[in-house]
Amino acid sequence: MSEISHRQIDANGISIHLAEIGEGPLVLFCHGFPESWYSWRHQLPAVAEAGFRAVAMDMRGYGRTTQPANIAEYTISHLIGDVVGVVNTLGAADAVVVGHDWGAPVAWWSALVRPDLFRAVAGMSVPYLPPIGALPAGVSMNDLMRMMAGDRDYYRLYFQEPGVAESEMDADPVRGMLGMLYSISGDIVSDGVHQSGWDGHFPAGERFIDQLVTPEHLPAWLTQADVDYYVAEISRAGFFGGINWYRNINAIPSVLAPFVGSTIRRPSFYIGGSLDLIAGNTPESIDAMKAALPDLRHCELLQGAGHWIQQERPTEVNTALVGFLRSLEA
Repeated sequence: MSEISHRQIDANGISIHLAEIGEGPLVLFCHGFPESWYSWRHQLPAVAEAGFRAVAMDMRGYGRTTQPANIAEYTISHLIGDVVGVVNTLGAADAVVVGHDWGAPVAWWSALVRPDLFRAVAGMSVPYLPPIGALPAGVSMNDLMRMMAGDRDYYRLYFQEPGVAESEMDADPVRGMLGMLYSISGDIVSDGVHQSGWDGHFPAGERFIDQLVTPEHLPAWLTQADVDYYVAEISRAGFFGGINWYRNINAIPSVLAPFVGSTIRRPSFYIGGSLDLIAGNTPESIDAMKAALPDLRHCELLQGAGHWIQQERPTEVNTALVGFLRSLEA
């Protein structure tokens, strides 16, 4: 990590922490819940070595980036604005934007709304979802999730009530962080804890944090130093900021409504894990993404891998991602 430098920049009205390495065309990395720039620790040096300027953000609400107190300041508009602001503040004419988990829709939709700025996009673990437009009057995204959940609870719905999920996780950040990393990894299936990946549903009336499983032994891709770093960063900021992204899901259709019928025509890339069920990584969503993206140059599911694809399988992800980046320079 000694070659990776860190700094703060002001962009889109907040202070954003960046980790960066290398010189060349800009590649900007966006993490998801509940992580930090550190989720890209394996990709930054590899992308830099391939001749690119690799920069990873602490996203809004995380780590050393500002955590606004107002829940309404975590909409998809704010998140895309942060990514655009970083590219502009760094003085780059354009960038390739890469996202994982929640960072993937931020990356996808950044490329959708600003094709002049983002010359290519790579998503991991969350396939591209085209804008659906305004929902019928009186129907929200949360309503749709409730209908699908039936008599069960669902983590995205559980996160809606301010002060609930973050209080549970802030009170036990080790379980909150390590439990998230393990419970939706490929290891929880291979260890025999679950027969398949967890899709985020659980019995109504139970607490979210009680659904998280912590391993007796850390998986091979995760060291104690990794866990300690993650816990320190999430303890610095708390879980409030990251959970607020979920509390603005209802705003997404209206924000993206002007782009209904449009798609990403810039070169695109996707990679995920075959055992990842948490974020809609299904055969149907993969087929829909393939149909929607005219220049999807790489689409792959790594067998036996779970949600944390770039950490569980760094060698395979790095090889595929660097190949994609180099194809842009050909």
